[in-house]
Amino acid sequence: MSTNALDLSRLIQSERPSLLRMLCRVLDRSMVDDALQTLWLRVQKVADEPPIRDKRSYLFALAANVAWDQGRELARRRRIQAEADAILWGTDCDPSVETAMIARDELERVLEAAAALSEPTKTIFRLNRIDGMPQRDIAVHLGVSRTTVEKHIRRALSKLGDARNGV
Repeated sequence: MSTNALDLSRLIQSERPSLLRMLCRVLDRSMVDDALQTLWLRVQKVADEPPIRDKRSYLFALAANVAWDQGRELARRRRIQAEADAILWGTDCDPSVETAMIARDELERVLEAAAALSEPTKTIFRLNRIDGMPQRDIAVHLGVSRTTVEKHIRRALSKLGDARNGV
């Protein structure tokens, strides 16, 4: 086990009450224990390079990412369950014509904005959000800092969000 992983594992224990409070604000109470377990598993994979200067901040950022991931997964499961219920129980799940047109327009705006992203923002966003490559790996692959990768992802998300909202 790396020194970073060992230090972060110890920090999970000492910061457990704060972590629980933070996770409870973001997740259903029923998901908090799973989030803590996932956090612990992710911490075990943390290498010694690069060294982590502020381990507490790193841990809380990692916990926020875990909460975000689990929240998205819950939303995805609920969508799938709603679709399955509609199919099984005959609930009409066809959107109205107006809803379909709005969604189609929104999708077109987002796709146009994605195509208009400049390089390397487009490549970094695709590697992270489409191909699922972690930010650290993208930074190594492209020979840039992790901060640069984060900046490009934030820029892409902002532009796509603006396009989605019609800004």
